[in-house]
Amino acid sequence: MSYKVAVVGATGNVGQEMLAILDERQFPISEAFAIASRQSIGREVSFGDKTLKCRDLETFDFSQVDIALFAAGGAVSKEWAPKAARAGAVVIDNSSHFRMDPDVPLIVPEVNADAVRGFTKKNIIANPNCSTAQLVVALKPLHDAATIKRVVVATYQSTSGKGKAAMDELFTQTKGIYVNDSATPDVFTKQIAFNVIPHIDVFMEDGYTKEEWKMVVEVKKILDPKIKLTATCVRVPVFVGHSEAVNVEFERPISDDEAREILREAPGILVVDKREDGGYVTPVECVGEFATYVSRIRVDPTVDNGLSFWCVSDNLRKGAALNAVQIAETLINRGLLKKAA
Repeated sequence: MSYKVAVVGATGNVGQEMLAILDERQFPISEAFAIASRQSIGREVSFGDKTLKCRDLETFDFSQVDIALFAAGGAVSKEWAPKAARAGAVVIDNSSHFRMDPDVPLIVPEVNADAVRGFTKKNIIANPNCSTAQLVVALKPLHDAATIKRVVVATYQSTSGKGKAAMDELFTQTKGIYVNDSATPDVFTKQIAFNVIPHIDVFMEDGYTKEEWKMVVEVKKILDPKIKLTATCVRVPVFVGHSEAVNVEFERPISDDEAREILREAPGILVVDKREDGGYVTPVECVGEFATYVSRIRVDPTVDNGLSFWCVSDNLRKGAALNAVQIAETLINRGLLKKAA
């Protein structure tokens, strides 16, 4: 069986990555549709060895597709995802708009694939925040083994998480600094080149940013509502690849060797943890890869049953496009998509 698939936001970073991953993973597609805003009508995007011409979101008939992958931001998803779902397409949405809706499952297939069955309430499935996705893939097998009480995480998030304009700003500022141009911020609140910015998304009343709040509530919804988590989210001058420094406190004892072996056996994880120069993974090495990489696993002696580790993943892939495609694969593998070409 094969399926008709639409990618909404096909001209953006994540949309283009979705098309690439659908092709790479040989997803059973009978027809693919690239959907974008009116100003992108007719623009060509690549899908494997084919070229697709973008169609207008406002006039597209979603009744002709089985799956609609949305990667066009919260405002677009808020208006158009329910319309696509009512037309009969199963919507997998990459924005934050539906994540905390109790009638919309929030899915990372390696962690809570069983929850995908709840999609029938609204015909919508939510993709988690990029920094949450890689974190829960690493936490799940450890939680199963020793039960997590508390997580402290600092993220080092690449500019691609904020879109193409953000990547362009990093490039332009970096180039400009070498020729004594002023690095005037536009997309970011401060200079991003040769700098780090401890601010992603809007500030909330308690002093946390919305990005940090998302990690708290999404980990609870996906993994376990009893887990306590605090996050500090930082934008760094990297084009692609999110990194996280993670500290975990468990209810039961777990050694670093045990954690290493558990993670080596876990789906979606690659452990690269040699205690030597270069014996760890950085964002540069994870670009274009499917895996979430874990390094620097060690005991935290300052708390009972504590571990620390370093976690890296391609945010456009596992943090967005890959996870969405894996959700679609889960629907097919579990026989939950009835209509097929």
